[in-house]
Amino acid sequence: MAFRPLHDRVLVRRVESDEKTAGGIIIPDTAKEKPQEGEVIAVGSGTRDDKGELIALDVKAGDRVLFGKWSGTEVKIAGEDLLIMKESDILGIVLPDKAAAAA
Repeated sequence: MAFRPLHDRVLVRRVESDEKTAGGIIIPDTAKEKPQEGEVIAVGSGTRDDKGELIALDVKAGDRVLFGKWSGTEVKIAGEDLLIMKESDILGIVLPDKAAAAA
């Protein structure tokens, strides 16, 4: 895919949610909410401060992030549904568990 967001924008792919609850109940498609977690696909170059110096973004491609329910703009790029949002719409980066990373 040849797409690069501009300035402080980030391209995110939603992470698919589970089909079942922890108790084993299957959730139908009509009852599912869109996931608020995604993987960063591409990032812009950053914003400029008052002096004109470039401020790099905190997120990078490959990061798993949490974002608000109504954040971003849905777009279709190369047949895939993605989100474009400002970095300020991202609530945080999901870090892997230390136990999982050690295994």
